[in-house]
Amino acid sequence: MRLNVGRIGRAHGILGEATIEVRTDLAEERFAIGAIVETDSHGDLTVASARVHNGILLLGFEGITDRNTIEKYRDVLLYSQVDINEPGEDEDDYHVLQLIGCQAFTIDGDLLGEVNEVLNLPGQDVLSIKTESGEMLIPFVHQLVPIVDIKAKRMTVIPPEVYESQVSK
Repeated sequence: MRLNVGRIGRAHGILGEATIEVRTDLAEERFAIGAIVETDSHGDLTVASARVHNGILLLGFEGITDRNTIEKYRDVLLYSQVDINEPGEDEDDYHVLQLIGCQAFTIDGDLLGEVNEVLNLPGQDVLSIKTESGEMLIPFVHQLVPIVDIKAKRMTVIPPEVYESQVSK
C-alpha cells in the first residue's frame, strides 16, 4: 500500500539538503540511505544522505546537489510502499489503516460502533468510534481495548466511564 511518509520542507544549507516533516513511525527505515521514496510530481527520489540536525531530519537526494534545485521540491509529499499486514516489533503493534473500519464491541458483546479514525496524540493514540449517539473517543491502551482481532476487523472496548466504575469498586 502506498502511504505518505513525509513532506519536503525548506532547503538547508547550499548542498541540496532539505528539512523533512516526518509522517511515519519508522523514519530510520523509510529514509535510510539508498531508500527510494515516491512523489506525485517529481518521480522517485533516492535518499543520498540522512542526518538529524537540532531534532529535524535532513535528507539529500541523488541528483540534487544545490539549494536552488531542492527549493523546487518544497512541500512535495513523499510516499513509500508499505505492507500494512507485516507484523510489527510487538504483537500489539497495529497500523492505523488496520484499525479503521473495525467493529467495536463492549465486554458484554454489544456493538458499540465502528472505528472511523485514529488520532495520533502526543500521549497516546485515541480511537474515534462512530456510535448511534455520535462520536466516542477511547484511548487506545490495553486496559480499555483488551482484544483486537485485525483479521475479523473486530475489537473489544471498555468505555472509560465503565472502566473507572469497575476500578473504583
